[in-house]
Amino acid sequence: MKNNKLVIIDYGAGNIKSIQFAFKRLGVDAILSNNIDVIKTADKIIFPGVGEASSAMKKLKKSGLHIIIPQLKQPVLGICLGMQLLCKHTEENDTKGLGVFNVNIKRFSNRVKVPQMGWNTINNLKSNLFNGITPETYMYLVHSYYAETNDYTIAETSYDGVYASALQKNNFYGVQFHPEKSGDVGALILKNFLNL
Repeated sequence: MKNNKLVIIDYGAGNIKSIQFAFKRLGVDAILSNNIDVIKTADKIIFPGVGEASSAMKKLKKSGLHIIIPQLKQPVLGICLGMQLLCKHTEENDTKGLGVFNVNIKRFSNRVKVPQMGWNTINNLKSNLFNGITPETYMYLVHSYYAETNDYTIAETSYDGVYASALQKNNFYGVQFHPEKSGDVGALILKNFLNL
């Protein structure tokens, strides 16, 4: 595995401990930080997110991270709400995102149980993030909002229709599922990210 200075952006809206432990199991000590200089000098960055979009955006704005994150040049992995905040807009409290991905986030309809919670498969895998992973592999998800399939889609999941469960644009990656809670396959995705 490449020598990585890995930073997990700590802005008060992420389940960061479980992500930190997942990397520790891979032998990597991740730094938790909201310091702009620390983030800018990282080799790889994790942008986590759990909770509600508008309050998470407020926290990013408070620390100036909303300006810095879209400008980052090293590989960035947004997880769950982190991925959604990298998009243009979310229906969750009509929130403007960071606009890295020109994608809108929609709410699941009332035809299905919301949130989608538990294991679901990923398909149509199109990135070296998924090296060694076969389609129909199960990942762990908890979310009420989803990214529509789009030009940046690198994995799809079916729930209330097909949606984008992973995105990529240049150095930015996003996954709707929680690799840190998805066992060996999730660990392999994190390892692949470190090896990008």
